[in-house]
Amino acid sequence: MPIVPHVNREEPEGGAEIWRFMNIQKFRDLMASEELYFQRLDWFKRIDVNEGLPSDDYVRSVRALIRCDLNDELELNNDQASNRQFSESYFITCWHLFDGENVGMWKRYGGFAIRSRYALLKQALDGMIDTVHLGLVRYGDGQMPRYNVLEFIYHKRTSNEGDREIRAALFSPDPLAGMNRHFNDRNFPNREPLDEVNRLHEWVPEFKRRRIDLKALLTGIVVGPWATEDEYNEVKLWAKVKNFGCPVTRSELTGSLTPTAEDLKKLGI
Repeated sequence: MPIVPHVNREEPEGGAEIWRFMNIQKFRDLMASEELYFQRLDWFKRIDVNEGLPSDDYVRSVRALIRCDLNDELELNNDQASNRQFSESYFITCWHLFDGENVGMWKRYGGFAIRSRYALLKQALDGMIDTVHLGLVRYGDGQMPRYNVLEFIYHKRTSNEGDREIRAALFSPDPLAGMNRHFNDRNFPNREPLDEVNRLHEWVPEFKRRRIDLKALLTGIVVGPWATEDEYNEVKLWAKVKNFGCPVTRSELTGSLTPTAEDLKKLGI
């Protein structure tokens, strides 16, 4: 199935360089399986409670809800819980629109990165059995003209804009899903689904994998600034064994002047 362009989509140029950061375990898995990993979107709320949701102020504005009005606040709960449950139908893989290395990306997302171009990623995703959306994430509510789950998927808070994220969203809904898992036994609308009471069906996975032509996708592999010599040699071995032919390089930030991850942690960064 061709990639389905969502309304209000924004894309970079096809030749734009993109990176996907990961830790060593995920790198090994990618090399061994040659499969892209798509995480269910609602899983990210463990890291960021706002993931996949519009801001409360945006909901109030669109739905004409009054802050601190009890009935309107319950409506807000109901809307946000419903938005969360809609997000359970989407599985995400994230890339970074590259504009130069920075220590923050290495620290947050892992010490290894694969390089590609936007057009190559688009080609890799095109023709999958699933409905797939692809495009740039925008930051802030100002450019969100429609109230729907795809707008929420492709908009994040301005505090995340340094990620420069490109997001592929694979749509795979549970055909038997209900949308009322946030109501308790007193019919009170909680803000989040009550997973401990009304769980997702056990057949709904936390992630999905899709086989790709990894050799055609990769334009390079970068080993992060804090990787050991053994890890660098392992990455080169993977590229050689797989006959990828793409360059394996060390991060430009590698060196004694680059703070370590532990240094950054002490500084609260």
